[in-house]
Amino acid sequence: MSDEYGLKRHFGGAGARRLGDLVHAVHPEFDLEGYVAEAEVRVQGLELKDRVRVLAEGLRARLPASYPEAVAVLVALLGDEITEGKGMFNAGWHLMPVARFVEEYGLDHPTVSLDALYEITRRHTGEFAIRPFVEQHHDLTMKRVADWAHSPSPNVRRLASEGIRPRLPWARTLTGFVADPRPVLDVLEVLRSDPSPYVRTSVANNLNDIARDNPDLVLATARRWSEESPTPQTAWTVRHGLRTLVKKGDQEALALLGATGGDHARIPQLTLTPDELTMGQTVTLAFDLHNTDDRPHTLTVDYVVHHVRKGGRTLPKVFKLTTVTLAAGERRSLRKQHAVREITTRTYYPGEHGVDIQVNGLVRASASFTLRPL
Repeated sequence: MSDEYGLKRHFGGAGARRLGDLVHAVHPEFDLEGYVAEAEVRVQGLELKDRVRVLAEGLRARLPASYPEAVAVLVALLGDEITEGKGMFNAGWHLMPVARFVEEYGLDHPTVSLDALYEITRRHTGEFAIRPFVEQHHDLTMKRVADWAHSPSPNVRRLASEGIRPRLPWARTLTGFVADPRPVLDVLEVLRSDPSPYVRTSVANNLNDIARDNPDLVLATARRWSEESPTPQTAWTVRHGLRTLVKKGDQEALALLGATGGDHARIPQLTLTPDELTMGQTVTLAFDLHNTDDRPHTLTVDYVVHHVRKGGRTLPKVFKLTTVTLAAGERRSLRKQHAVREITTRTYYPGEHGVDIQVNGLVRASASFTLRPL
């Protein structure tokens, strides 16, 4: 399971039975058949998050009225900790209603709820459920997060970063951290060179979130991290954390990553083959990249497709192509195949799609292809 569209179908009667069996095993009074029957009816026509809410509501109606007693039942069913990187979409997907239960019903019991989220994230994730606690019990929650950043469990260390991302996808925006992300950066300091790629990916995504609203602060942080912690792990975190700024052509971000000499890069011609195609076909980008300087330079090469939208306007999307180091005067031929096919987050419309080759953030060649209707 890898996305919302495939995941939602699991949260109906079958998902309720899988979770309900676990509940019933530790709490025999649980009305398993009523839980399953209710879920089968109520989830019809709903999307993922609302389906998960239905299953959480069903738990609340059938567990002890005391929240601490009810959440203790749910913690008791969690099982062994999942291995690093398994995450919410595979090994622990069925526990989404458990995390939602804490999110919906636990705000009046923050200490008990944060204890539960610590256990839940070791088997699933607490990245969505923790966000209302950040807002409504800020000091207590951030103290816990700071402690979790030192946990021996990579799943818990990841939550310390992922749960406080200002703009976490599918989740409410933490507007306080959009305005002032310094408390987030204080936590990320501890994790910038984490031994776990699973944790570092979250740190980089968090840094990338912050860069959308506070680019200067992120650049200063990345520069300091690179100087204070010159490890391969920190270098990886910085590189991936600056990716949006790099795609935007931010010259300071590019220089920080060692990309230099974009103003000396020349592309005599960009060729697109074919220059007319239909949906499902592939267009090949071909060009020569020339370093005209008398010094070597490292060049970050991206391409930008200006997708035609409904009504004829265009919307640019930057795609990573490669990073190359060219000697003084060196010329290198580069090719890239780009598949023109619809995905869940992009719809193509017929018309002329512009393509730019961007070198260290500077447009160095342009061409276009025409997408014909089927």
